[in-house]
Amino acid sequence: MRGPAGLPLPLVVAVALAAAAVMVVEARFVVEKNSLMVTSPTSLRGRHDSAIGNFGVPQYGGSMAGTVVYPKDNADACEAYDGDRHFRAKPGALPNFLLIDRGNCLFAKKVWNAQNAGASAVLVVDDKDEPLITMDLPREDDEAAKYIQNITIPSALIDKKFGEQLKKAIKDGEMVNVNLDWREAVPHPDDRVEYELWTNSNDECGPKCDMLMNFLKEFKGAAQLLEKGGYSQFTPHYITWYCPQAFVVSKQCKSQCINHGRYCAPDPEQDFSTGYEGKDVVVENLRQLCVFQVAKESKKPWIWWDYVTDFHIRCPMKDKKYNKKCAETVIKSLGLDVKKVDKCMGDPNADSDHPLLKMEQDAQIGKGSRGDVTILPTLVVNNRQYRGKLERKAVLKAICAGFEETTEPNVCLSDEMETNECLNDNGGCWQDKAANVTACRDTFRGRVCECPTFNGVQFKGDGYSNCEPAGPGKCLINHGGCWHETRNGKTFSACQESGNGKCQCPAGFRGDGVKKCEDINECKEKKACQCPECSCRDTWGDYECTCSGDLLYIKEHDTCISKTAVQGKAAWAAVWGILIVLVVVAAGSYVVYKYRLRSYMDSEIRAIMAQYMPLDSQGEVPNHTNDEEHH
Repeated sequence: MRGPAGLPLPLVVAVALAAAAVMVVEARFVVEKNSLMVTSPTSLRGRHDSAIGNFGVPQYGGSMAGTVVYPKDNADACEAYDGDRHFRAKPGALPNFLLIDRGNCLFAKKVWNAQNAGASAVLVVDDKDEPLITMDLPREDDEAAKYIQNITIPSALIDKKFGEQLKKAIKDGEMVNVNLDWREAVPHPDDRVEYELWTNSNDECGPKCDMLMNFLKEFKGAAQLLEKGGYSQFTPHYITWYCPQAFVVSKQCKSQCINHGRYCAPDPEQDFSTGYEGKDVVVENLRQLCVFQVAKESKKPWIWWDYVTDFHIRCPMKDKKYNKKCAETVIKSLGLDVKKVDKCMGDPNADSDHPLLKMEQDAQIGKGSRGDVTILPTLVVNNRQYRGKLERKAVLKAICAGFEETTEPNVCLSDEMETNECLNDNGGCWQDKAANVTACRDTFRGRVCECPTFNGVQFKGDGYSNCEPAGPGKCLINHGGCWHETRNGKTFSACQESGNGKCQCPAGFRGDGVKKCEDINECKEKKACQCPECSCRDTWGDYECTCSGDLLYIKEHDTCISKTAVQGKAAWAAVWGILIVLVVVAAGSYVVYKYRLRSYMDSEIRAIMAQYMPLDSQGEVPNHTNDEEHH
């Protein structure tokens, strides 16, 4: 069968589908950039944009300083360099960033050759004056897959004018030092990261599908921990396109599309006569979307990761198990309602829009800082497209870079992800070694010096040179920074919980209250124990005063009195106490007696009156005298 212009119909349909895809995602491509700062020479010092390559491992959330090197031969890096680790930096020197020319071979091959020659990063100079583009693969093949899978250094494209300036400076013998900065490559507005993955259920599409499936398995654990902890919000997406109206009834569109040509996917084997069809892929993509929706409604959106990884393992295309029956077995094993998933999927033969798939097609169009989604797989973090190798550590770094500083979860602060700057000289922050309190707080991007809250006590200060405890409980933390000393098991402190909060020497001491409080000799300075009969002996923080004979010392009055007088006073006090008790008891008894007497008299009076004067509540008393007269 042949189509317009005499072309074979399958080819016409394929071209039409490709054109439709372009129409759906109408060429809005946003280039993700990082900042490149030239630190020397002075003539070039300043900040420049560079486009992050879509392979390798960008250092999201971090930065890298290095010296720019331009090779004398093989300037485009399309051939392997002679000698092992030709551009490897010497011990103690800055890493080497290899500057190479664009053209003559794949971007990935250039970076691969530079990496093998010892370069720590690659800067590719554009060969034409144009806006920066993202370096990626124009096609998929086994050779390119080898480069993509094994590139571990970052790379970036710089514009032609800036590249020529760098080349000239190097040629003139200048030392060119630059700093690649990825710290602002991902927005980090708050304590939750929102990210999405544009993926595909097709597991027979070559090296990229293998890479995607391996990533899903490796990243599942971290993704579920982030989601369960409330640190992230993940959303899966699937690319589809529509079949042009002129070919909706063709065999090829019917095999690749559902809902009458509205949602299509390419044939997995690129062969319409064998194996699975494109519509099988669309149906499974829709099922995975519905699994996510049902899991999300049950407050367990992370189950999606279990489903897609289990489906890939248990229902692969190569084993002819890529079907509804196998999928439902996986759904049931995860405790999800199959009927709800089926209801969400609807009828793939319906001549109408499917709400979920329609939303997916609309979402492919870029909005804000995010470009159109045209590449599978595509990862978007905080509405910024991720560029680099799709592997666990690299992606986790990009997600960690999306948290507001100091709000990162522990997984972002592990040794695998970043270096704890607080371990080196406490990060230059304040610390109290005695109380084991520090203002240094490790973050994914570095560290912050921030006065802490320790054991419920808030410290205040600049965090760098000074932090002082404030508020209730401050004296529990190293005595609030005030003077304190312990002797013979007795501790004195100048810390004051109340009042103006300043350090003040306690009674018996004098000094500034911070560094020094000296014991006052009350005996020598005649501040106490001054009565004629008194004998004074100074002690640390206090004094002892004794009286001669049988006299007793009264500290409140600083005087000595006779023990007999004290005993006499005590006896009289006891007598008076007894008398007072007796009086209280007598008064109480009298009150009780009066109350009981009055109650008794009242009851007797009422009884007498009741005999001679009828009460309102009683009937008339019978007159027996009259009865006797009638007899």
